[in-house]
Amino acid sequence: MTINYTTLLGLAQPVTGTEANTWGTAVNDQITGLLDTAVAGTTTLSSDADVTLTTTTGAANQARQAIILWTAGGTTLRTITAPAQSKAYVVINKTTSTQSIKLVGVGPTTGVTIIAGESAVCAWNGVDFIKTSSTIANAAGSNTQVQFNNSGVLGGSANLTWNGTTLAVTGALTASANSTFSSTGALTISKGTTGERPSPVSGMLRFNTTTAEFEGYNGTAWASVGGAALSNDTSTATDVFPLFANATTGTASTLFTGNAFLLYKPSTGELKARVPVASNGIVVNSLTVATSYTIAAGFSGMSAGPITVSGGAAVTVASGSRWVIQ
Repeated sequence: MTINYTTLLGLAQPVTGTEANTWGTAVNDQITGLLDTAVAGTTTLSSDADVTLTTTTGAANQARQAIILWTAGGTTLRTITAPAQSKAYVVINKTTSTQSIKLVGVGPTTGVTIIAGESAVCAWNGVDFIKTSSTIANAAGSNTQVQFNNSGVLGGSANLTWNGTTLAVTGALTASANSTFSSTGALTISKGTTGERPSPVSGMLRFNTTTAEFEGYNGTAWASVGGAALSNDTSTATDVFPLFANATTGTASTLFTGNAFLLYKPSTGELKARVPVASNGIVVNSLTVATSYTIAAGFSGMSAGPITVSGGAAVTVASGSRWVIQ
């Protein structure tokens, strides 16, 4: 043998001093011609089946071509197996259907997936094929550049759907301009328990599965979004302000608090009002004192009787105060 071949592209390497008067064939057909296809040649795959690229040395082969063009029209994920060695390919998935293809190295390796309508530059990184960049045709037929990471997927923390195909994403998605969602469906946002809250940044929005409420971070604390969190307070021993709404149905656009003229003490259930007004003309009280109560100094009390004080309960009247039963 007077011709050796390179290990990567299978190009001729005539042994020095050989191929007298025949070197033109080796140079033209086994070097120049093959190098031309390695730089600009296209392997077109039109059959809906898994493919292992041919690797014939010193002659035309599929693995040497610069471009892999997929034109089959199936729906099943198909695998294209290339030599597990240093080589870059432009892979164009021009399927006539919704078919995805996967480029793997001999072994096989994990490889990368190229979805319908996607064109990707794929390179061997020493252990597997990765995407270095990708272009995906959008619904209008034009192309939008999308940068992929070394796993061949978009950076992000959720799934992204492009033209009906779901792409797994693994980092943070960042929009540098206003974002618009124009469908008639719904947007599913991040969710988790109270304990799974992320390190907060002002403007964060999520769904809290512990409280079953939407919540946002206002720069100081996590707060309910679209409604106030309710709790049954029976322990606060100081007066608080009751809340009032400006609507009796639908959504209240404004909430109002009381003032010193109307106060409520949760620990005792006492409601204090400057002037109680019974617009129907009747003030009603129970005929049984069920729990102990002290009429404090500076106050007097009255009840419409007869009145029974339950066992274990007591009514204490401070000095100078009165309890009138009528």
